[in-house]
Amino acid sequence: MREDVVTKAAPVADAEQPVPPYSWYALSVLVLVYVLNFIDRQILSILANDIKADLGVDDAYLGFLYGTAFAIFYALFGIPLGKLADSWKRVRLMTIGLTLWSAMTAVSGFARDTATLTVARIGVGVGEATASPSAYSLISDWFPARLRATALAIYSSGIYLGGGISLLIGGLIVDQWNAAYPDGGVLNLAGWQVAFIAVGLPGLLLAIWVLTLKEPVRGAIDGLETPENPAPFEGFFAELFTVIPPFTFVGAARRGVGAFALNVIVFAAFMAAAAFITDLLASGDGVLAGGVEALLDVDLPDITDQWFLLAIGYYAVFCWGSALRTRDYPTFALTWGSPAFLCTILGYGTVAFMAYSASYWGAPYAERVFEISKGELGFWLGGGGALGGFLGVVLGGRMADFLFTRLPAGRIFVILFGLLSPIPFAVVQYTTDSLALFLALNVVVGAFAATALGAAAASSQALVLPRMRGTATATFFLATTLVGLALGPYTAGYVSAQNEGDLSAGVLATLWITPIGLALLIAAIKLVPAAGGSVVDRARAAGEPIA
Repeated sequence: MREDVVTKAAPVADAEQPVPPYSWYALSVLVLVYVLNFIDRQILSILANDIKADLGVDDAYLGFLYGTAFAIFYALFGIPLGKLADSWKRVRLMTIGLTLWSAMTAVSGFARDTATLTVARIGVGVGEATASPSAYSLISDWFPARLRATALAIYSSGIYLGGGISLLIGGLIVDQWNAAYPDGGVLNLAGWQVAFIAVGLPGLLLAIWVLTLKEPVRGAIDGLETPENPAPFEGFFAELFTVIPPFTFVGAARRGVGAFALNVIVFAAFMAAAAFITDLLASGDGVLAGGVEALLDVDLPDITDQWFLLAIGYYAVFCWGSALRTRDYPTFALTWGSPAFLCTILGYGTVAFMAYSASYWGAPYAERVFEISKGELGFWLGGGGALGGFLGVVLGGRMADFLFTRLPAGRIFVILFGLLSPIPFAVVQYTTDSLALFLALNVVVGAFAATALGAAAASSQALVLPRMRGTATATFFLATTLVGLALGPYTAGYVSAQNEGDLSAGVLATLWITPIGLALLIAAIKLVPAAGGSVVDRARAAGEPIA
C-alpha cells in the first residue's frame, strides 16, 4: 500500500483554466526531442537496402532489427522508467535518456557486423524508453484536460516530422558520401554508417537544452496535487528487478510458493511456444512456413532471436503485471485490471502493427520497385510522410477533443477511424506501378493512420490518476511496441523473405490484424465512458488514499 497521499483540491473549471505561454514553449522543446527520437529510430528505413547489401542479411533480419531488437528493450525498460517518471524529476530523466540514445545511434555508425548493430539498436531502444513516459506526464501537468489530446497530438507529430526528416537526411548523406568517398574515406565508412553518426551527435547538444526546462507540480492542474516521492528510485529498482530474468524468479518467490510456481510455469510455456514456432518456421513441417531455411536462405539464428526474444518480453510483462498487482494494487486496478484501458491500448496496438510496417518498409520498397535514388526518395517520400503524418496527428487530436466534449467515447471513434480508413489506400499504394501515385498515397495513408495516436494517448491518460500517468504511458507503449513494432515490421519482412523479396506481399500481409482491432475498439466504445467517469471512485475502492 502506498503511503503518500493524493491531496484532492478544488480544481479550477476546465474551461476556465488558462494555458500559460511557458506550457507551449516547453511543448515545443519536447516536440524537438521527439523529432530527434524518430530521426534516430526511422533512419534505418532509408539505410535498409545498403545494410542488407553490406552485411549480407535478409528482410527478416531487417524487420527484426527495426522491430523486435528495438521494441523488446524499449518496452521492458519503459516499465521501470515509467515508474521513475511517476516518482522522480521527469526533465532529468528525459535528458539522460536523450544522451544515451543519441550516443548509441552514433555507435551504430561504427558497426561492421550484425552483432554490433543489434547491440547498438538495443541501446537506442533503452534510451528512447525514457522519452514518452516523461513527456506524457509533463504534458498532462502543463495542459488542462480539454486540451490534452491536442497537446499530446502536437507532441506526437514528432513521429512523422522525425520520420520524414530521417529519410531526407539519410538519403542525402548516403548519396553524397558514397559519391565523394566510394572507398569509404579516411575512416573507411560506408554512407549508411556516416548517416547514423550524423544524426546521433546533435542529440547530445539538445540534451543540454532539455535540462533547462522547469519541472511542473505533479497533478496540480487537476486539483490532485501529489507531493514529491521521498524515495523516487526505490520503485524504479523494484520494477527493474521485476522485469529482468532471472531476478523475476526471486521476485515471484518473495510473493509466495504459489506465485513462484505460476511464474515458472508461465516462463516454461513462453519458452516452449518460442521453440515450437522456431522449429515450425525452420523445419518446413508446419503450416506457417515451408522449408524457410533451406529454400529461402533465412538464417536460423535470426528466427531464433526473434521468437525467443519476443517470448522473454512477454514473460517479463507477465512478471511485471503480477508484481504490480501486489505492490501497487490501485495502479494495477486502473490499468491491467481495467477492460476499458486494455481494449483501448490494444486496439491502438493493432493500428501500430500496420502503421509501423508501412512506414519502415516504404522506402526500401520504393527503392527496389521504382529504382529511384535515395536523395530523391528521401525528399518525396520523407516530405510527404512528414506532411501527412503531421496533418493527421494534429487534426486527429483536435477531432478527438471535439468529440470528447460531445460523446463520452468520442476519442475512441477517432482511433477506430485511424484503424479502418487507411486500408483501401494502402492496398492501392503497394500494388500500383506508378511512382507518383505511390508517393501521393503515402501522404494519405500516413495522415489517416496518424489520426488515432493523440486520441489513444489522451484516452489512456484519462483512465488513471495523475501519479499513475507514467506507468500508464509505459503500459500504453507496451501495446504499441510488443504488438505493433515487435511483430508488424518483422511479419512484413518475413513474408517478403518467403516471397523472394516481395515487400508488397509483406506489407499487405499485416492487414490480417484488422478484425482483432475492430473488435477491441468496439468493446472500448462501450466500456470507456463508465471507466472514465469513475477513476477516483475505482482508485479509492482499490485502496488509493485519496483525501
